[in-house]
Amino acid sequence: MRSPPPEAVLQSCVSALIAVHLQPVAGGGVPLFGRFSYDSADPYAVRAQFLTRDTVLTTWCFDRQMLAEGLHRPVGEGDVTFRPQWADDGVRVELNDSEGGEGAVLLIAASALSAFLDETYAVITPGDETFDADGFLAELLARRYP
Repeated sequence: MRSPPPEAVLQSCVSALIAVHLQPVAGGGVPLFGRFSYDSADPYAVRAQFLTRDTVLTTWCFDRQMLAEGLHRPVGEGDVTFRPQWADDGVRVELNDSEGGEGAVLLIAASALSAFLDETYAVITPGDETFDADGFLAELLARRYP
């Protein structure tokens, strides 16, 4: 039996709604949800949409490998950092939207994040990701120079 051509392979997506605790830099704390999603069409990225019950607050795009490493050791610099919180079985995510701008700290249950990442690995195993640079450039240039 022959394998289907690459263009015939279906995209696979997974998502999870995970409880998140927002700790603004100014203090206090707010319970939120994070809708984490993964799409095989963008195999290196995890998108996280942070929301209240009825309002989407913001969407961030994280590197999947960096997110996974943040479960075990501090990673990242600049706009996004991840750090394990051993005492709370959590991951501390620090987000800064601009240099000198206000940021936020999110606490996410490590077990929930790990379970979501396991689902993404069922779609594409780490190390098996591919990126069609030629296709990306062609699409980008077609938009710029129609």
